[in-house]
Amino acid sequence: MSFDERGCGRLLAPDEALPDLDAFGGGFLWLHFDLKAADLGSLNDAGHVGTRSLAEAVFREDEHQRVTVADGHVGGVVADLARPGAKPDIAGRLHFVMGPRSLVSGRRGLAESPDATRTIAQEGRPIPSPVLLLETMVGFVVAAMAATGQRLADEVNGIEDRVLDGRVRDDRRRLGPIRRSAVRLHRQLLGLAAVFHRLEEDDLARDLHGPAIAVAARLAQRLDALDRDVTALAERARLLQEELAARVAEESNRQLYVLSILSALFLPPTFITGLFGMNVKGLPFADDPCGFLFVAGLSLLSAAATYGIIRVLGIRPPRG
Repeated sequence: MSFDERGCGRLLAPDEALPDLDAFGGGFLWLHFDLKAADLGSLNDAGHVGTRSLAEAVFREDEHQRVTVADGHVGGVVADLARPGAKPDIAGRLHFVMGPRSLVSGRRGLAESPDATRTIAQEGRPIPSPVLLLETMVGFVVAAMAATGQRLADEVNGIEDRVLDGRVRDDRRRLGPIRRSAVRLHRQLLGLAAVFHRLEEDDLARDLHGPAIAVAARLAQRLDALDRDVTALAERARLLQEELAARVAEESNRQLYVLSILSALFLPPTFITGLFGMNVKGLPFADDPCGFLFVAGLSLLSAAATYGIIRVLGIRPPRG
């Protein structure tokens, strides 16, 4: 896409010659490539993407988030959002080299921000400079991360309300994926914020391009605020997991208490019935017509005595 001095962009035709990136009048040029298929050798040879070492460092297959300032250009790799329906939600990387009148970007994985940026540029939204174009693309990434964080926060709020109301369901299994997504989102935000903090603090970038520093500061501030919210969300999910685990353990202890009491109450009657059930001579009440009633009464008496001993010992069920 070519952008004029007012920031209005238009798509270049496939057979249209590219303007000279170093003498593009009052506008600038945006080139975006599929790095799996594109050959950037001619651009590297012409020096349109900074030094060859900068281009090779930025466009290689290493997906680690980073930023480099060299030879009047800013190059970097930042996180991008995946196309809708892709898993995970944030999976791509945006590679870029930004010059005074050009932005050369590329991707290998699924990335949505370049397409979203191209769409709003075609709809007539002015983008006056390469640094604002980069800010627009990263802004889509930040907005997607914020939407993901809000969705996770809504799910945690619902689970927390049910826990406070005592309506614990399958929320432990739901909290696991939520916490995993929040931690993964935090890692993405941490790396992305670190990139713009490094650009903000880079003396070479400050001398080279003042607006780039202002954009880096704005983006870093947004990312830091969002990261704090996501970190708090992950901590809430962890605390809810612990509370749910405690409630499940409490319920298990209560059930074990009931089973233990029942076992204790039935143990003496079981012993008595087993004793009188032995097939040997000399058993008491063997010839007594009321022998069964005596044995049944003795069994109930032993159960009552056991219950009395439990109460005297002060054994109580676990309290919530």
